[in-house]
Amino acid sequence: MGVFRRRGAVGALTLAAALVLVAAQPAPASARSIDEIYAKLLVKQVDGKNVQKHLNAFQAIADANGGNRSVGTSGYDASRDYVAAKLRKAGYRVTLQPINFVESWVENSPPVLSLVAPIAKTYVPNQDVFTFPPSPSADVTALVQAVDLTLPPTPAPSSTSGCEASDFAGFVADRIALVQRGTCPFITKVLNAAAAGAAGIIIFNEGQPGRTDASTIDLGEWRTGIPMVFATFAVGNELASTPGATVRLKVDATLTLGTDHNVIAETRWGDPRNVVMVGAHLDSVPEGPGINDNGSGTAAILETALQVGKFPVRNKLRFAFWAAEEVGLLGSDQYVAALSAAERDRIRLYLNFDMVASPNFAIKLYDGDNSDAVGAPAGPPGSAQIESQLARFFAGRNIGTVGTDFDGRSDYGPFITAGIPAGGIFTGAEGIKTPAEQALFGGTAGVAYDPCYHQACDTLDNVNFTALDLNSDAIADSTARYAFNTTAIP
Repeated sequence: MGVFRRRGAVGALTLAAALVLVAAQPAPASARSIDEIYAKLLVKQVDGKNVQKHLNAFQAIADANGGNRSVGTSGYDASRDYVAAKLRKAGYRVTLQPINFVESWVENSPPVLSLVAPIAKTYVPNQDVFTFPPSPSADVTALVQAVDLTLPPTPAPSSTSGCEASDFAGFVADRIALVQRGTCPFITKVLNAAAAGAAGIIIFNEGQPGRTDASTIDLGEWRTGIPMVFATFAVGNELASTPGATVRLKVDATLTLGTDHNVIAETRWGDPRNVVMVGAHLDSVPEGPGINDNGSGTAAILETALQVGKFPVRNKLRFAFWAAEEVGLLGSDQYVAALSAAERDRIRLYLNFDMVASPNFAIKLYDGDNSDAVGAPAGPPGSAQIESQLARFFAGRNIGTVGTDFDGRSDYGPFITAGIPAGGIFTGAEGIKTPAEQALFGGTAGVAYDPCYHQACDTLDNVNFTALDLNSDAIADSTARYAFNTTAIP
C-alpha cells in the first residue's frame, strides 16, 4: 500500500480563492510561481485512498459484467458511465464521443490471388496467401507495383518497405501495392499504401531463414477500405520479378462494426486557445478486468480531474478516457482524426498515463528527446520538456527514472503523428525488469513488470499501491503546472 496523507480542506479553500484572482489576470512573470503553488496543492488533494476507490469500482464493474471491461461490452459501458457521472458532478462539460470498432469479422471464403498477365497462375489460398483480419471485402484486378523491396540473393537486414510515406513516391493510384514485411507494424504499411491511392496491398515475408508466419495477425484496422493479404516470400518474389505483373486480388468477408464512446471532459475555466490534454484508456482486454492495464491510469487521472474541478485554471484542461485502445488505439485515433487543423493547433500538449501501478514496476518516462539514441525517434518539439518536467518531480522525491520509447503502443501515438508534443508515465508491461532497474526501484530483476499483463489475474491484487500513489502525485503535479503555465512548450 502507498502512504496516504491527510488533506487540509480549509487551506485548500483559502488557496482556491487566491487562485480565482490570479487566474483572472493576464499571465505575468508571477505565473511561474502560481503553477508551483497550485502543483503543491493539487498533489495534496489527490488522495491515494480515493484513487484506490475508483479501482475498487472498476473491479466491481468487471465482476458484475463477465469479468472484463472490454470495448463493446456491458463492462465497458458501466465503466464509461461511472467516469462520466463523476465528471459531470464535478462540474465538467462532458461529451461522449462515438467511435467505431470491429464487433465481428468472418471470412466467408478463402482469399483469391492469381496472376492474370503476362502469364496465368493461381496461388494456393491459406498456404501461399492469407487474408489479414479485418480486411474489408473487395475484388480488384490491377497492376502490381513494388514498394522499396529488399530481395535476396544478397543477405539483408529487415526490410523497411512501406514504413515511410516517401516509400510510395511515384506510386500510381489504383495499383496493388507489393510491400515487404519488416521494421514497422503491418498496419503502418497498409495506411501508407492507402494514402498513396493503392487499390489493395500484398505484404510478403522477407525471405530470411526462420521468419515466422504472420497469417493469424489481426491488424485491427478496416477504415482504409482496401483488401489486405499476407503472402509467402516465394509469392512476393515472383510478383516482384515479373514485369507487368497484373493480379486479381479478392477478399470475401463479413465485417460488422460496433459503436462505443470516448469520455471527453473539459474544465469550464481556462483559455480555449491553449488546451492541455490528459488521457488514459478506459477499456480492458476481454481476458480480464484490466485493473492495472489500465484501471490504474484511468483512476489516477479521474481523481486528478475531480480535484482540478474545484479550482480555476488559466489554460483549458481536457481529460480523455479512451475507448478501444486495446484493439488498435481506435478511440484516440478517431478523436485526433476528427479534429480540424485549428483544433489540433490549440492542443499544446498531451499527457498519457497507461499502466502506472505495475506490481514489479519501474518508473518509465516517455523518451521525448530520444536521449538513448535507440528505438523510436524523439517526439514532436516540446516532448523533451515534458519528460524533463516529470523527471524533476521524481528527482524531488529522490527517485530515479528511466526512459521508454514512443513505440506506438498507447494513445500518445495519434497525437505525436499529428505533431502534438506528448509525454507521460509507464511502469512496464510484459517486458523483463533489468538488474539496473531493480537497483533503482526495488522489485525483482528477470521477472516481468506485470506478470498478469492482458490476463484474468489483472485484478486489484495485481496493483502496486506504492507506485499508484507516487504516480498519482506525479500526474497531479504535471497537470497542475501545465494548467497554469505552458511557456516551456515550444
